[in-house]
Amino acid sequence: MSGVDGIDEGFYSRQLYVLGCDGMRRMGTASVLIAGMRGLGVEIAKNVILSGVKSVTVQDEGLTDWADLSSQFFLRESHLGQNRASCSLQQLCLLNLRVQVSAHTAPLAEELLRQFQVVVLTDSSLDDQKRFGDLCHQNGIKFIVADTKGLCGQLFCDFGEEFEVLDRDGEPPASILIQRVLKDDPGVVICIDDERHKLSNSSKVCFSEVQGMTELNSLGPVEIKVRGPHSFSICDTSNFSEYEIGGRVTEVKEPLVLNFKPLSEALLDHEDLTQSDFGKAARHQTLHLAFQALHDFVGKNQRLPLLRCQSDADALLDAVKELNATAQLQELDEAAVRKLSFTARGDLAPVNAFIGGLAAQEVIKACSRKLTPLRQWFYFDALECLPEEEEEEEGAVTLPETDFSENGTRYDGQIAVFGSSFQEKLKRQKYFLVGAGAIGCELLKNFALMGLGAGEKGHITVTDMDYIEKSNLNRQFLFRSQDIGQPKSECAAKAVREMNAAMNITAHQNRLDADSEAVYNSDFYMGLDGVAAALDNVEARVYLDGRCVEHKRPMLEGGTQGSRGHTLVVVPHLTESYGTGTPSSDGAIPLCTLKNFPHRIEHTLQWARDQFEGLFKQTAENVNLFLRDPEFVERTLGHGDVEALEVLEEVWSSLEDKNAGGQRPVSWEDCVAWARCRWETLYNNDIRQLLHCLPADKVNDNGLPFWSGSKRCPHPLTFDPSCAMHMDYVVAAANLCGQIFRVKGTTDRASVRNVLQDVHVPPFTPKSSVKIQLTDQELDAERKRESGDPEKARLEELKKKLASASLKDSAKQMWPIDFEKDDDGNFHMDYIVAASNLRAENYDIPAADRLQSKRIAGRIIPAIATTTAAVAGLMCLELYKLVQGHKKIGSYRTAYFVLGTQYFVWCKPHQALRFQVAGREYTQWDDFHVDGRHDSGQQEMTLEDLFSHIKPSNCLSLGQ
Repeated sequence: MSGVDGIDEGFYSRQLYVLGCDGMRRMGTASVLIAGMRGLGVEIAKNVILSGVKSVTVQDEGLTDWADLSSQFFLRESHLGQNRASCSLQQLCLLNLRVQVSAHTAPLAEELLRQFQVVVLTDSSLDDQKRFGDLCHQNGIKFIVADTKGLCGQLFCDFGEEFEVLDRDGEPPASILIQRVLKDDPGVVICIDDERHKLSNSSKVCFSEVQGMTELNSLGPVEIKVRGPHSFSICDTSNFSEYEIGGRVTEVKEPLVLNFKPLSEALLDHEDLTQSDFGKAARHQTLHLAFQALHDFVGKNQRLPLLRCQSDADALLDAVKELNATAQLQELDEAAVRKLSFTARGDLAPVNAFIGGLAAQEVIKACSRKLTPLRQWFYFDALECLPEEEEEEEGAVTLPETDFSENGTRYDGQIAVFGSSFQEKLKRQKYFLVGAGAIGCELLKNFALMGLGAGEKGHITVTDMDYIEKSNLNRQFLFRSQDIGQPKSECAAKAVREMNAAMNITAHQNRLDADSEAVYNSDFYMGLDGVAAALDNVEARVYLDGRCVEHKRPMLEGGTQGSRGHTLVVVPHLTESYGTGTPSSDGAIPLCTLKNFPHRIEHTLQWARDQFEGLFKQTAENVNLFLRDPEFVERTLGHGDVEALEVLEEVWSSLEDKNAGGQRPVSWEDCVAWARCRWETLYNNDIRQLLHCLPADKVNDNGLPFWSGSKRCPHPLTFDPSCAMHMDYVVAAANLCGQIFRVKGTTDRASVRNVLQDVHVPPFTPKSSVKIQLTDQELDAERKRESGDPEKARLEELKKKLASASLKDSAKQMWPIDFEKDDDGNFHMDYIVAASNLRAENYDIPAADRLQSKRIAGRIIPAIATTTAAVAGLMCLELYKLVQGHKKIGSYRTAYFVLGTQYFVWCKPHQALRFQVAGREYTQWDDFHVDGRHDSGQQEMTLEDLFSHIKPSNCLSLGQ
């Protein structure tokens, strides 16, 4: 193990940002039992093993049959007739070698359950759920029940009498700068208006750095009440001192203690049912009774209801009505009960993926005490996946019962729900999957289990330009350690062929953009039935969406961030496209903030990244361009004198050594000297110059202090070789300098200190001629301004020096460095952390540890396998609808959820935008007709021509 506090950071890096180091350590002490190794059980086991608990035991005494292959991705046809747990064990062990995984093939017993901190039951009877639930509740064992039947799912949690949640949402504590505080009862805090405070009613906060009303700094955590996005009220401040300036508010997160009932007691309490879809409240209350009735039906008949059997459906409905005599639900969804009966024998990979993701997340909450657990029941259904005519006729059978009968194939569990005719249609599909990362792996797994493209005329094309890294293995479960360095698409395609040998799949390593349109041309898109986007950036999604709109092809889209997930389906002529409603992703930090006025750690980290790129990549690239391109100097001069002077000065100084007035090192001692002088420039000289131009007591024209609000007054630092952070910067910067010039470095700090004793640091005197730009507009104007005579003279001097034949003859190329956040031995993050935290110290901004710095500077998106599995499951449920050709927008679902807090939103997609052109109504999917003729019969229209015909009064929206 390596990395943070004994945690293998290389493997768990993305999950660490979801659970934190403390949560991961608690996970590493937990032993988990998962009973049942059909599709749902293996999905839970996969996610829990990837998450990094101490041990997982999988239990199943049953034997593999054909129906299991519909959703159990670690079972093969060769396993038919063998124990499910034993056959799954090898693949489960390979998911995460840090977790002990074992199989138990005997029946469940109380002695077995007492060995674990968490017990999960799947595919279990209600009697077992009650019996083992009571046992776990009495012995402080966290108890979870998960079940799926066809298109419906159920989840239950009991974490005991008193379960302490240490962090209810997993979000970092909010930290906000204060604009002013009003003396009042209650007092009102007004925050700077560059961003929302994101606090909620009853949040607790503490104050620091407040000047004037210093009583706030000594207050303990105080409860707030939100007044607006930039203000909130606190306690009575009417007797406090007058507020003067400054201050920071920091959210205080306090533990939450929750009480749970045992399952036998919670069965009777509908108040413990978490609403996941407010449009289906009555249905899910009905399903709470229906699942109980289903257990009773199985107990009496020793079987599940027969496929599409009306008499069995009537019997199940009667049992539900009998239970409702006690429950007294105001509304029973009888149609849902009948559909549950018709499809209960079904076993669907997408439903198991969704419920399995949720159940595994609850296991992680139980082990880590991080995030808010389910209280206590959760129901889910996707009955809108059934043929729309069945929805209209409330469950009427529209296909012959023989179409749903078991055929002894791997798709029997899916045929039980949708029929064999639909299965053949699935196998004929041609789909394009863009991305073979976390979501892409989960989608491919589901595609293989569903049989998408697995027929003679079907096909899957997957493209991903990336190669497998260690950090991928924690979520991209199709990959193993021996695959590191291999193309993702090829390894993923190979893995799903092993799941289902009938899969027709081709792997590409192409980036999806305009450069690959020769491969993914109109003929390619017109030959597809649909597209699935498993991408990690908005720009690529928008591009792919545009291609789908152009060729009128449906698109499935999904994304995750930590425990948050979303899915979207784009249906030609029915829904709006992805790009239409995509908000601007422009969250760039103003340049003047980065240059002179940082007030958050994000600002100093971005500044450090910019320093890294400029010092160790861009300058080296410019030097190499100069050496091979005779036109480099003239082309650079075309960018303006100010920018040209900066670039050419850096190029020349990187080619000449100190003896010639340049900065090119010829020894390790030169690298150390350069790093030490760079430290002085950045953290002392530049700050002194800033304060010379903008003194600490400067006031604005309105008489208010200049250094207030988001402008934090800095102070210069004095270099101290005994300070670890100061040495961190010098060692990292010197080694990186050595790398770009091919000078061997060292991490021996004693020897570096010896070198520092002989380094001459030039004295510095602030200049009155320097002007500080206060806004981005002023910075832009400075770059574009005409240079003065001294600057023009220096440019001419540099041109002559760079034109020297002797310079080019003696010049050596440089080795630019591409920033790589995941290699702890390359000095990249060492430099970023030190550079950022030193600048934070300049401005009295709280420092960030290495893990937080890596996330922000490396632009890492927190990720966990549970959310990925859930998203892919929901995407594939929408795929069922697309393949069937659902025509009603109400049949489709857009989803947004937060597994960490059990927050779910399902809604129908937005309709395709409509507008009028030349008196006719169109959607974004239509070809435009002007003056009664099709565009193809006219001269090509420009956008200006098109918009001149649009009637704004009739436009719902023109999009963004």
